[in-house]
Amino acid sequence: MSDPSTSGTTRKHTALPKAQILIEALPWLTRHHGKIVVIKFGGNAMVNEELKAAFAQDVVFLRHAGLKPVVVHGGGPQISAALDRHGIVSEFKAGLRVTTEEAMDVVRMVLAGQVQRELVGLLNQHGPFAVGLTGEDAHTITATKHTPEIDGERIDIGRVGEITAIDTGAIEALLADGRIPVVSSVARSQDDGHVYNVNADTAAAALAAALGAETLMVLTDVEGLYEDWPNSDEVISRLTASQLEKLLPELSSGMVPKMEGCLHAVRGGVTTARVIDGRVQHSILLEIFTDEGIGTMVVPDEYEGDAQ
Repeated sequence: MSDPSTSGTTRKHTALPKAQILIEALPWLTRHHGKIVVIKFGGNAMVNEELKAAFAQDVVFLRHAGLKPVVVHGGGPQISAALDRHGIVSEFKAGLRVTTEEAMDVVRMVLAGQVQRELVGLLNQHGPFAVGLTGEDAHTITATKHTPEIDGERIDIGRVGEITAIDTGAIEALLADGRIPVVSSVARSQDDGHVYNVNADTAAAALAAALGAETLMVLTDVEGLYEDWPNSDEVISRLTASQLEKLLPELSSGMVPKMEGCLHAVRGGVTTARVIDGRVQHSILLEIFTDEGIGTMVVPDEYEGDAQ
């Protein structure tokens, strides 16, 4: 039979690491308290049930810890599956989905009616926090038709939008009310009245800059920005805006909108922009509240300090 005088001591010692983890988080909690954090939800975290649940826990944790999270999402895999079901062929040019009028109806339905609803539901399992809106609502995101250039020639890829303006009023009102805005990356044009499909990485970066966010976080399916891929899997933990700008032409097409978004955000006044591995459970908390952090952090050229 164990000695009751020592069992309490043992329990206290086994709980100590938990206390140390909480204490480690204290400077980061202090630094980020009351600040806006824009999180781009995507990649594997968007389709894996365990990762989705962990993501919702992380975002609600941020809110309870005194931060103001804003979630922006796309829905590439879900859109492709829905287009297949409707017999619409998915075609990509210049790294963007060619979006016909018929396809745009499906895109809008999937983003606002499926992906957003599911995410709002997961967040609201923890309390009455999440409110869904699209870029169309309250003119949150305004766009114009985007015509990318391929081999020196402008091409028509349909209802794909380029962001021209951001109105943060609706999001700021929700944040002031203690809510978590969940924004779908579609936008309306003031020129032709059409609704456009907008790249979610670009939308998250534009919103982060317009909101004066402390941090932009982009979830991906890689560990971060690699030093010399594919020759090395060494991740660059931190780089300045100018360093990133020099690297952009060498990046893979999938990373370009993410890293361009990070560059736009920090050049637009966001303190840090981070690309993190959404395949790791609770990667958001690891990045914001631990000394090591994970992923790649982009900072302005003049940035000083040791913030994660």
